[in-house]
Amino acid sequence: MAGVTFLTVAEVAALMRVSKMSVYRLIHAGELEAVRFGRSFRVPEAAVNAYLRDAFYETG
Repeated sequence: MAGVTFLTVAEVAALMRVSKMSVYRLIHAGELEAVRFGRSFRVPEAAVNAYLRDAFYETG
């Protein structure tokens, strides 16, 4: 686990330019990996990058 950077839901929402509720929906749907610390979620930065990479597709 050394070297793993965790982001808060608010940080992920700002990075993805969506609401915090959208991030919570992705977490609960299993589309975005997250770890629960107490009452809050933390998302590995690599999981956010992987989700965004997989979300892109070519048009035309």
